[in-house]
Amino acid sequence: MNIKQQRTESMLQEILSGALSQLNDTQINSLSITDVKCSKGKQSAEVFIEATDISPNERKLIVQKLNKAQGILKDYILSSTQWFRAPNLRFSFDDSLKNANTLDSIFAQIAKEKSSKN
Repeated sequence: MNIKQQRTESMLQEILSGALSQLNDTQINSLSITDVKCSKGKQSAEVFIEATDISPNERKLIVQKLNKAQGILKDYILSSTQWFRAPNLRFSFDDSLKNANTLDSIFAQIAKEKSSKN
């Protein structure tokens, strides 16, 4: 991945975080964006949202709301960047933090069992 694409992804993450915080829906404006991955040419971007403490039913509802707000988010991107075209946004939930916490607890349990054997 080249530096220009990384810069674009970082800028989109910052812009979208600001855009989400300005929306009126409390379920959406409290979300935090963990990562953004752009295709070459900025045609599309996958936006990863932190998924801790969000149930599967809430996830579906949040994605529906984000898809409805996509026009507003694209307008915000265009006004912030001066680009002539905003990428199509796809929203996904990022379970990496949850997975990392699970792994940490497993490793802690293994260490505890190992120390109790000695």
